[in-house]
Amino acid sequence: MPHTPDHLQMTPFYGFFHYFIMGLYDAFFRGEVAGTENIPSTGPFLIAANHASNLDPPLVGCQIARQMRFFARKTLWSGRLISWWLDSAESIPVDRDSGDVGAIRKVLQALNEDRAVVLFPEGTRSLDGQLKKPKAGVGLMACKSGVPVVPCRVYGSFEAFGKGAKFPRFGTPISVVFGPSVTAAEYDDPTAGKERYQLASERIFARIASLPKPAYPVI
Repeated sequence: MPHTPDHLQMTPFYGFFHYFIMGLYDAFFRGEVAGTENIPSTGPFLIAANHASNLDPPLVGCQIARQMRFFARKTLWSGRLISWWLDSAESIPVDRDSGDVGAIRKVLQALNEDRAVVLFPEGTRSLDGQLKKPKAGVGLMACKSGVPVVPCRVYGSFEAFGKGAKFPRFGTPISVVFGPSVTAAEYDDPTAGKERYQLASERIFARIASLPKPAYPVI
């Protein structure tokens, strides 16, 4: 289990589900987890990951012993119970069909408060498990904040519970890989004009795409 200095500062609600989901991961989807040493122990940062399943946010988050905030589509707030859960987990709702300035402000505010946020540059789940072209949103938030971005690649989540699947395939291993942080100097080109944020997203996503699947130990 990875630990950072503030892992005991989670709210009771978040802490309970953090360890509960970790238990589910270990029991039903355990693969290899690599690169947790690349996760900053203090200060604000973004985690940018590929997205092929609804399992991705919780299974990425449970690998990080720090209270994260998650960008989630607004339509998930569809009932009292799920809305209460998402709000209690401090998720940030976003309207993907419009330039949701309010959601962007909430992310920037969280970063300004030394929080860390999980984002998915592709914007929505992949239909076939393959990497898609990233959208400019992650680049915009990264450039506006200047914080380091930790690339993360999830392997196996599409096979375990891809879009359209009615039930998870328990026993399918899901591996999570975190790469070295990408600094603002590496992803941001202020001279790129209108393409600045899209270029930043593509540079960040290239780091995600380059992360290799961990090798399973030979027993």
